[in-house]
Amino acid sequence: MSKMQYFSEIKGEIFKNKSLAPLTWFKVGGPAEYLFTPEDKTDLIQFIKKYPSHFPKMVIGAGSNLLIREGGLSGVVISMKNLNTINLNGENIYAETGALDMSIARKASMMGLSGLEFLIGIPGTIGGGIKMNAGSYGSEIKDILIDVEVIDNSGSVFHVSQKELKLEYRKNNSPKDWIFLSCNLKGVKSQTSIVRTKMKEIINDRKNNQPINQLTGGSTFKNPKKLKSWKLIDEAGCRGLVLGNAKVSEKHCNFLINNGNALSSDIEDLGEIVRNRVFDETGIGLEWEIVRVGKKVHIKREGSYE
Repeated sequence: MSKMQYFSEIKGEIFKNKSLAPLTWFKVGGPAEYLFTPEDKTDLIQFIKKYPSHFPKMVIGAGSNLLIREGGLSGVVISMKNLNTINLNGENIYAETGALDMSIARKASMMGLSGLEFLIGIPGTIGGGIKMNAGSYGSEIKDILIDVEVIDNSGSVFHVSQKELKLEYRKNNSPKDWIFLSCNLKGVKSQTSIVRTKMKEIINDRKNNQPINQLTGGSTFKNPKKLKSWKLIDEAGCRGLVLGNAKVSEKHCNFLINNGNALSSDIEDLGEIVRNRVFDETGIGLEWEIVRVGKKVHIKREGSYE
């Protein structure tokens, strides 16, 4: 029986065998068997209630921390780009999980709310941020998260508190089948001018120290306890290292760069070379922070399939 029948009553867009590369910051990767962009939260909930739980599905936000392999993904990939509502609720912010972190930071600044400034430095959606407990500039999502609205494989919708998610460094311990729909974030009343000054400092720091104008996926590896991945990579002699059309950034060597024509396998293989060199040099095993998904397909460096 075709999976297409489960999209018969949706209001959003559905595409078959759709390339996912344009939806990621690396601009690489294969197709989704189906790409579904719900019109709104209700549309997504109704789809999940009908879609069989044993069929594969994956949620994608801004694609900023994601590497999709050339073989693509089976089942349905759900783009959350239309679930982007952000509202003020007293000193709290309500946001659907497709809302961009930087949009939430700007909304908070307009309302004179402090505590969410660090989101301006995280290039992704708040849903992805919750999934990995994203952080920057001394703060993490768990510091501002109150609760999350969730839908599970059965189609049940419910709320869980920040404590129930058991967030850790770049990790949450919720069931993998949960899809985050919306969240409430806490702020602290301040002055818009003060909040904006702090945000400008973060923006300028990123411009000066990160390759933000290149095709990248953000920080590649998690920081080992009390250590910095970039420093370990640099000391292992990997700054500027090249494989195919992928490169270790010379500006910040915990970033991998697509020079324009890289394959997913160029980027992933280069990351593994870096991990091996760091391990050989220090005995420390770097852990991927970038999420790598999809089927591996061996491709010749010139681009033709073997």
